[in-house]
Amino acid sequence: MTQRKSIPENAAIAAEKPAKSVGIFGAGLITGAADDDPSGIATYSQAGAQFGFAMLWTAWLTYPFMVAIQLISARIGRVTGVGIIANIKAFYAKPIMLTLVALLVFANTVNIAADIAAMGEAMHLIAGGNVHEHTLIFGFLCVVLQVFIPYRLYAPILKVLTLILFVYVAAAFTVHIPWAEALKETFWPTISWDADYLLTVVAVFGTTISPYLFFWQAAQEIEEMNLFHQGKALRDMEEGTDSHLRRIGLDTSLGMALSNIVAFFILLTTAVALHSHGVTDIQTSAQAAEALRPLAGDFTFYLFAAGIIGTGMLAVPVLAGSAAYGLAEVFNWHASLEARPKEARLFYGIITLTTLAGVLLDMAAIDPIKMLFWSAVINGFVAVPIMAMMMLVAVNRKIMGRFILPLWLKIGGWAATGLMALAIIIMLVVSLGK
Repeated sequence: MTQRKSIPENAAIAAEKPAKSVGIFGAGLITGAADDDPSGIATYSQAGAQFGFAMLWTAWLTYPFMVAIQLISARIGRVTGVGIIANIKAFYAKPIMLTLVALLVFANTVNIAADIAAMGEAMHLIAGGNVHEHTLIFGFLCVVLQVFIPYRLYAPILKVLTLILFVYVAAAFTVHIPWAEALKETFWPTISWDADYLLTVVAVFGTTISPYLFFWQAAQEIEEMNLFHQGKALRDMEEGTDSHLRRIGLDTSLGMALSNIVAFFILLTTAVALHSHGVTDIQTSAQAAEALRPLAGDFTFYLFAAGIIGTGMLAVPVLAGSAAYGLAEVFNWHASLEARPKEARLFYGIITLTTLAGVLLDMAAIDPIKMLFWSAVINGFVAVPIMAMMMLVAVNRKIMGRFILPLWLKIGGWAATGLMALAIIIMLVVSLGK
């Protein structure tokens, strides 16, 4: 195997043509696509099957809040040149930092287990074989790709994998859609105060606005900064900063649009093909694919199942990587997907361990159906304190310098945090009152 060049050498080479190396699409596109992971597909499928068109409104409501919080994540990384946890560590109490990282690693590990289990089940549906063997193979493959392929080659692979999401748009057009009714419920929804409905709303919000996405996008901005801009943070640059902020804004907006459009079409497809035919008890993405087969045909089934595997291959590395970046910042480990394995043993060790822990959870006697759904609910709970701390970082002039958030982004970020907190409070109140 050809040895990787050092980060400074790569940066010097790539900096000669930064525009061609980075392009418009980067961390935002990959982050948005990784949001539609197998556990997310399961959550959207369950919501569509159980409540029909009554959940379509969540896809457009979450978009502006998702854009705001991901923009803030990206700006923290690109402006300061270090990740979210590193900034919290420098300016806020250590117990806060440790609590946030512990929550992140826990949520990500459960999410990895849910995703790999769904990938194994999907492969079993398509090709047969043992589900556990499939999960082991997928877990191994995800680790190998991250550890042994340098970031400059790995990032394009992740970008290509985002194309798999379009199978869910295609799947929607294999069934008859009553567009008038669907659009009415999308923009003028009927809200239910039923506890199951509210729990599903929290799960949808949690799988759409997820903590691992914050850490991944901030970290990838730093990876690209080191590769293509000679490791220079925006707060240390005197000119040319506006173009970077515009690129981040466009990349993030398009990436989150892709994520929410796909979520909308998964909700729509399952509402039309399953809910309208009385199939309302769908709790895994593979189960959704299987249920679609007799109702929507083999083509829709294969599209749905193949999409589960493709999105898992994109999302599992993002989940493991974001946990590793967070822990590395706590303990000052060298953390870069561009580094050789021997240069970042602990960083790559966390990627390996979290993925392995996810695989082991799948082997344990844990109901994969519950694990899929609750991984989204856990993400919803974990997101709120992390989002609140991110906002405190992003408005701190000592950290961000002249790049503290503009007013519209402050409003958007705090509104996103408030939305997630409100959804959880309402769900808890209604559930306890049952």
